[in-house]
Amino acid sequence: MGHRLSGIALAVFLPLHFLALALSLEAVRFEAFLRWTDVPVVKLAEAGLVFALAVHFLGGLRILFVENFEWRSNQLRVATAAGGVAAMVGFAFLLRVL
Repeated sequence: MGHRLSGIALAVFLPLHFLALALSLEAVRFEAFLRWTDVPVVKLAEAGLVFALAVHFLGGLRILFVENFEWRSNQLRVATAAGGVAAMVGFAFLLRVL
């Protein structure tokens, strides 16, 4: 479920990313956009995006592991550890940008 939700979050973010890239072609509008990104709520959203990216990446690795190797009884622990790693990555990013 986490892999699907993080995929949806990343899919929602992608058009906004393309909009930011398009704004970079006009210096004045891009400067205004960059000032807007200094708002703490945006920084928190960026940390959430990094968390979603880490969850999606680690979930994809888990799916590759499940499909290509024998089933193990401790996969719930591995999935929980992957969620913990994703949370640490998101928190580390948040600390870095604040």
